[in-house]
Amino acid sequence: MKQILSIESLIKEAKLFCKQMSNQPHEQIRGVTDGKSVGDYFEKLFKEHILQKYTAAIGSSASGIDFPDPEVNTDIKVTSIRQPQSSAPFRSFRQKIYGLGYNILLFVYDKDDNKTYNVTFLHARFIYNSKTGDFITTKGLKRILEEGGNLDDIKAFILERVPYIDDLELENIANGVLKDPPDIGYLTISQALQWRLQYSRVEEVKGHRCIDGKKQFRHYGIYNHTPT
Repeated sequence: MKQILSIESLIKEAKLFCKQMSNQPHEQIRGVTDGKSVGDYFEKLFKEHILQKYTAAIGSSASGIDFPDPEVNTDIKVTSIRQPQSSAPFRSFRQKIYGLGYNILLFVYDKDDNKTYNVTFLHARFIYNSKTGDFITTKGLKRILEEGGNLDDIKAFILERVPYIDDLELENIANGVLKDPPDIGYLTISQALQWRLQYSRVEEVKGHRCIDGKKQFRHYGIYNHTPT
């Protein structure tokens, strides 16, 4: 009987998946230069890998979350080391402060089609939702609060970054920051029609270091490739 998927088992399988994928050829994507196609290829393989062992809900492109069960609530992101970034649906500026609303399982690979084993997974990272906010925004808000800033200071800081935000949303977010200060996020989030997520700060984390030292984030670093 299959086990029910959990965050712990997702993390365990991500580490195993990195090792397996790095030690076999991937002819289907040899010569493919489009990062989205490569990402889709590995996302599909990882979902199949999970479903062989676990009972899990698999999200559709419409839902936007690969593993939408509330206990898991995790989206897969597969990105090249040459430009570690991806996109995500824009819902509200609040996401920059309090996170995207879901965890991220990040795979970072290097691809060299001149090699027999043409894809090497370099890192895997699990980013809890509370850490998926924007680093500069959350750090700036934390500094304002530590220095005794008030509601007007927070609103001014937000307006510098989102000059088109409406007054009601601005008031609600600023009051929320005063009552419930956000954790420091570790993504770089820029806005176009979608959020553009950049992972260089996350990718730099080595081993099983936790970003804030709290035990519940002990799995932040899942996997690091060791050259043979």
